[in-house]
Amino acid sequence: MALDNVRDMSLSRTAMKAELLDAETELRLAYAWRDDRDEAALHRLITAYMRLAISMASKFKRYGAPMNDLIQEAGLGLMKAADKFDPDRGVRFSTYAVWWIKASIQDYVMRNWSMVRTGSTSSQKSLFFNMRRVQARLERESAAAGETLDKHQLRQMISTEIGVPLHDVEMMEGRLSGSDYSLNATQSVDDEGREWIDALEDDGAQAAELVENKHDTEQLRAWLLSALNALNERERFIVRERKLRDDPRTLESLGQELSLSKERVRQLEAAAFGKMRKSLENQSREVHHFLV
Repeated sequence: MALDNVRDMSLSRTAMKAELLDAETELRLAYAWRDDRDEAALHRLITAYMRLAISMASKFKRYGAPMNDLIQEAGLGLMKAADKFDPDRGVRFSTYAVWWIKASIQDYVMRNWSMVRTGSTSSQKSLFFNMRRVQARLERESAAAGETLDKHQLRQMISTEIGVPLHDVEMMEGRLSGSDYSLNATQSVDDEGREWIDALEDDGAQAAELVENKHDTEQLRAWLLSALNALNERERFIVRERKLRDDPRTLESLGQELSLSKERVRQLEAAAFGKMRKSLENQSREVHHFLV
């Protein structure tokens, strides 16, 4: 930690000593990088505005991320801005770079806030970085007016203030209210206490469910075999080739093999399915209700 602080201070001092670019020099460097891919021009442009990146990174220290990491992310955002900057638009590079620096830092903070993805949409990002500030202001204003807001009223006011759906406010409030905990932590101080992971419900099929599924599968197989056996040989052949093959055959190919027209094969297929349906309905009332 101490080493990181030294590095941060050294980087900050170096950035503060960097030159201040006037608009004409900045434009010339931007053109040199865009048109000629002049790395020396890029380095000079990045170095000159690194103080801006460090200043913006310092504003996100309250989210618990290491300052050194925040500065690195700010630097990445600055480099993205330099790569995408179009000097023909008549905008100062510093104005353009602010958006890329902020976006890079915000993405890093949200990625590292929790193992559970905190949010990815613009409304969720706005909530993450503004909800607590807006909530504190609303509570101060209501207290000054002698009013008391319940949680539902406060959430609705936050939703209106930030311009996001109420359910997003409720979701973000839950995610910001606690930290991540290990599932291997014990539920009590007792060394022999059960771990939290032991309390999770098993998503796999239970024994009773496996037995029921096996029984139903075997019963259905028996019904289908019985229904197939009720067909004549030609009908069974058509059903097998049309429905039971990994690569079902066409009506035309079956017609050529059976010396029948395509329409006649379709009629035989429909008649075979009708017989199978009737057979299945006769075997079980449950199947009858399913097919109706």
